[in-house]
Amino acid sequence: KNSESEGKCMTIKELSQLYYLNREIEMDKNRLANLESIVTSASSPELSGMPRAPGANDKVSRYVAEILDLQAIIAAKQLQCIHERNRLERYIADIPDSLTRQIFQCRFCEGMSWRQTACSVGNGDMAEDSVKKTCYRYLSRTNAEEKS
Repeated sequence: KNSESEGKCMTIKELSQLYYLNREIEMDKNRLANLESIVTSASSPELSGMPRAPGANDKVSRYVAEILDLQAIIAAKQLQCIHERNRLERYIADIPDSLTRQIFQCRFCEGMSWRQTACSVGNGDMAEDSVKKTCYRYLSRTNAEEKS
């Protein structure tokens, strides 16, 4: 896709990528915390005086290598989140209706549930179904316009 066609037509799956990326990062961070706690609580190596075979790895070094890999993966996903958020914000900025823009911002940039989105944009006066329908109608209309 080029940047001109990027803002016109999006699917729920494309709009939801930031949310899922953030969930992946949280899962990776939890795994990282578990690995770090394993390494910090690892018992001291056996000091039997027996020589080790060249290239033999102990558990701690494997965990440290896994930690370093996971840190790099998290950093790459965080960078991807920045790009994804920018793409979403450009798309949302092109939505002509203010209420629809607010709905998309809350739902897809802030990761709010439909109920939280309804409370946020409607000050408690909007139903969850109303914001959901506004979103889906907008997508159906713009995607239909794009195809014609």
